[in-house]
Amino acid sequence: MRPSLSDLSTFTAVAKHQSFRAASVELGVSPSAVSHSLRQLEEHLSLRLVNRTTRSVSLTEAGRRLYNSLAPAMVDIQRAVDDLSPLRDTPTGTLRITAARQAARLFLMDIATDFVQQYPGMKVEIMADDKLADVVGEGFDAGVRLGERVGELMIATPIGPRVRFAVAATPEYFARHPAPLHPRDLLRHQCVVFRFPSKENVYHWEFERAGEQIEIEVNGDIAVNDMDLALDAVLKGAGIGFFHIEQINTLAETGQLALVLEDWLTDRSGFYLYYPSRQHLSHGFRLFLDFIKQRQREH
Repeated sequence: MRPSLSDLSTFTAVAKHQSFRAASVELGVSPSAVSHSLRQLEEHLSLRLVNRTTRSVSLTEAGRRLYNSLAPAMVDIQRAVDDLSPLRDTPTGTLRITAARQAARLFLMDIATDFVQQYPGMKVEIMADDKLADVVGEGFDAGVRLGERVGELMIATPIGPRVRFAVAATPEYFARHPAPLHPRDLLRHQCVVFRFPSKENVYHWEFERAGEQIEIEVNGDIAVNDMDLALDAVLKGAGIGFFHIEQINTLAETGQLALVLEDWLTDRSGFYLYYPSRQHLSHGFRLFLDFIKQRQREH
């Protein structure tokens, strides 16, 4: 007797997420049901597919081989089901999107909320993370990043306007330390350092004026990998921070933060939704793309 498609689907979800709990969320079943299904598949094949510990899940050699063979087939099966969506009165399905944290908070969440209200049968899962995820390898429908961080082989569509960054600290901080007049003056200040989750090096603050471009590797006693944490630190007086202007507009308008070096900060490419191919897009994802483009036209 052949293994059931249900057990193979469960194994694929476990292998993709390397987590029983995450697989259970994707499949809409309990973690114990996931464990039972996987154990049933392993018994049927007389092979261990997954190494389990209390803290981690990893694939055995047999598990890696099976997943590499199954993953494309499971995508084809899902596409076959999605091809039926246009025949339904109400589109259904789940879109999985990885997004930079500020992109998710400032733009994507509004779009997703309005989209599922217009299409009640659709669901959107947003995984907010500043590391660059492998959209294809990690099973996402799309990603959202700043335009310059989108790979050349990806197809991209804007989800918001061009962005502007801001350098700011509390008025109390600048009362104790002269405000910088040139980007290099930042080297004499305490700054809140931002470090991308997937990189060891810190983010270099970028400036431009009259054709002159400068990158500054700032110094500071506080380093974070989340821009909201950076804002918390700056508001507590830790030093100067580098932010999306939309993130701190209200705080600047109410005087809680003071902006500096504004003439050194120019508009940059905004956030884009990107995906690997125009072929085999699900009906739900095509609706999502059309929804975004319509919003862009209206705004």
